[in-house]
Amino acid sequence: MAVELCLLLLLFCGSTISEVQPIYKPPPGTLDFGFVPAKTYDTGAYHEPGAIGILFKIVHAFLYLVQPNTFPQDLIRKLAQQQFGNTQGDYQKPENVVLTLQAIYYEIGFIVSAALGLLFILLLPLVGLCFCMCRCCDNCGGEMHQRQKKNADCQRSCFATFLFVASLIISVGVLCAYAANQHLTNQVRGAKKLVNSNFKDLKIFLNDTPAQIDYLVNQYNTTKDKALSDLNNVGPVLGTRVQEQLGKEVRPALDAALTMAGAIRETKEALENVSVSVEVLQEGTERLHANLTDVKMHLSNTLNDSACSAAQAASTCNIIRNSLVQLNINANFSGLPGVSLQLAKINEVLKIDLSSLVQKGYAAFNDTPDLVVNQTRNILSDIKSVLESIGSNITTFTRALPVQKILADLMVHLTQSEAYVQDYFPLVEQYDFYRWLGCLILCCMLVLILVFYYLGLLCGTCGYDKHASPTTRGCISNTGGNFLMAGVGFSFLFSWVLMIVVVLTFVTGGNVEKLVCEPFEDKNLFKVLDTPYLLNKHWKNYLAGIIFKNPNVNLTFEKVYSDCKENKGIYTSLHLEHLFNINELLNISMYTEDVALKIEHIQINLSKIILLDEIGKENLLNFSSSGIDGIDFSAYLTEINKSVTKVDLLSFANDLEARADQLPKGALENALKGHANNIRMIHNQQVVPLEQAMSTLNQSIRLLKRTSSELMVKVKNVISAVNAAQDLINNNASQVIVQETKKYMDTIIGYFEQYTEWVKESISMEVAACKPIANVIDTAVDIFLCSYIADSVNTFWFGLGGSSMFLIPAIIFAVKLSKYYRRMDTEDVYDDSVEQW
Repeated sequence: MAVELCLLLLLFCGSTISEVQPIYKPPPGTLDFGFVPAKTYDTGAYHEPGAIGILFKIVHAFLYLVQPNTFPQDLIRKLAQQQFGNTQGDYQKPENVVLTLQAIYYEIGFIVSAALGLLFILLLPLVGLCFCMCRCCDNCGGEMHQRQKKNADCQRSCFATFLFVASLIISVGVLCAYAANQHLTNQVRGAKKLVNSNFKDLKIFLNDTPAQIDYLVNQYNTTKDKALSDLNNVGPVLGTRVQEQLGKEVRPALDAALTMAGAIRETKEALENVSVSVEVLQEGTERLHANLTDVKMHLSNTLNDSACSAAQAASTCNIIRNSLVQLNINANFSGLPGVSLQLAKINEVLKIDLSSLVQKGYAAFNDTPDLVVNQTRNILSDIKSVLESIGSNITTFTRALPVQKILADLMVHLTQSEAYVQDYFPLVEQYDFYRWLGCLILCCMLVLILVFYYLGLLCGTCGYDKHASPTTRGCISNTGGNFLMAGVGFSFLFSWVLMIVVVLTFVTGGNVEKLVCEPFEDKNLFKVLDTPYLLNKHWKNYLAGIIFKNPNVNLTFEKVYSDCKENKGIYTSLHLEHLFNINELLNISMYTEDVALKIEHIQINLSKIILLDEIGKENLLNFSSSGIDGIDFSAYLTEINKSVTKVDLLSFANDLEARADQLPKGALENALKGHANNIRMIHNQQVVPLEQAMSTLNQSIRLLKRTSSELMVKVKNVISAVNAAQDLINNNASQVIVQETKKYMDTIIGYFEQYTEWVKESISMEVAACKPIANVIDTAVDIFLCSYIADSVNTFWFGLGGSSMFLIPAIIFAVKLSKYYRRMDTEDVYDDSVEQW
């Protein structure tokens, strides 16, 4: 009981396993608590018998033939209830008679085998006595006279062969018995190391547990440090979360206002481009028109030359003369309306830097984390104090527990037990030596018999002379026969002693194997022990009644053994939560509730944030009424879509030059080519700049058209978005703050939940892992009792019993065979036709 109480108290330090059901599933960052310090246990509770294991399996198979019935759980339960239930032992009661019959039925194999052994014990000495008295009266082969038989050689050979085979079988049995005897002694001698290993593991178990518990307690600092880190960074953590939620509406509104500010600047640039481009185009087209008029006049004068009257040039000159009408401007920019009024209004709007106003709104909104820090400073100091008090309470409670005293007491008991085992182990080895010597003497009895048989076979076979008569047989042959009869005599003397040992060890070892070892291996033995009201008629669960004084707790031997076998913590294995209510002793939930309450009291006021003031909004309205939507974009686009000239001057010049080449060589051809070059120069110097100006005008007009499209609606939408975002900050930010504060609180409390879950898992699986307890049970039952003792004892009686049983045919064959080896006193009279002996 003291062990269980100690182990339970040790786990109090990890009492942060408060089973508070979480009302939320926070998404906190994962905390790293490291690994609970643990040492490796040395004991390997498993025995590998080696080569002799084959004999063990053969013996197990033989026992299965003798006792094929399954483990009688119901019978054992009823018998145990008769024993422990204070029931009167009236064996004539019907229920007791039934139990007796069931027990006999289960043990029928052992009973029959034991009965045969007892019959062997009783009859063989009696038969030996009768055989001896009979031979003293010259009967039963005692008469030293051998009669003539035609198949005497065949009989002699058969008897010798059968005796040799029987002797070999007996030899194998003796070897098995000797091997089992030696195996048990070897294991007993080596058991000291295994026992010391178990004691060492138990010491590790006791010494390591406080360090594990201290580690669990100290890891609270990891949780506290993480929580304090989040509290110290409340601005980046909580403030950023609030900012992100509000930013879903605020940032698009500010982005739209900033975009509109950029549109104002772009509008100004576009209006300036339009104004400059129109002026350039008007001046350029006037100059181009004048130059083209001069070109047409000079071409006409050239074509009026007398050279064009010639038959070869007349047709070409006429074609050129008809094409001169194409040399004229196509676009007329002189009638386009000006944009100076709109440009003046835009310049007036730009006197106020709307971008700067929007950036101020951004800056004010980005200061949200700092506002949170400033407005939560007092509350966060209170929360930090709560966290420190939790750690102080855990440490205080840990130091208040009598852990060290209980551990010291247990260590004293363990040390005393180890000293007791060490003191008495030499005595165990001494008694085992006596046992080994006794078993060796039994084996030597059989060896003595075998020596006589083997010597008899050797001397009889080697000294036998088929030409000698029975009365003239040699000394060696006669000695062989005497050895055989000596073996028979010792067989009668020793066989019943051997069989007594065989029967006793068979009944004991066989039942230990069937009733203890096999049910222990398949855990049926634990199921019997866990039977309600078995060991105590008032207790449903005996183990729970012993540990908790509450037999209704579902604590079973099988579950405890299985959990310890899996190296689970003793807190889980023994269900120690039923002995002490850890939640009441040290309940962190009340602290987390205090933390949650304080966090919920966080009040954050963001009304100081101004996204866009009235000046900025008025500036946007002034932009919408600047008049750019009143520009005659169709008039501009109509002229922009026209070409500068009616004909492409480069093409006209190239065509003119080509037609000049068709004329006869002379002044006319050269004059026309000169005009073509002049046209090219006009295109490069005047038309190309005008086209560039038209492109700039085109881009600017189209940008103004896009900007002016529903400009008033766009501006109102921007202002509405800014007003909605400002209203959210001023009036509805509290809901966002409450929501994000709840998430922030869940994150902080989630760290404690992670800690409690980690402690709970550690206590269940790692702290005070009770593998040594399972190892002690396995060592005591599975290894010592079953693998060392039961298997060795069962193999011993199996070999000894087999040898003893084959003594019977060996006696018969030896008696029969000795007649052919011993020197007879008389012999039959032989005819000459009969083969002489």
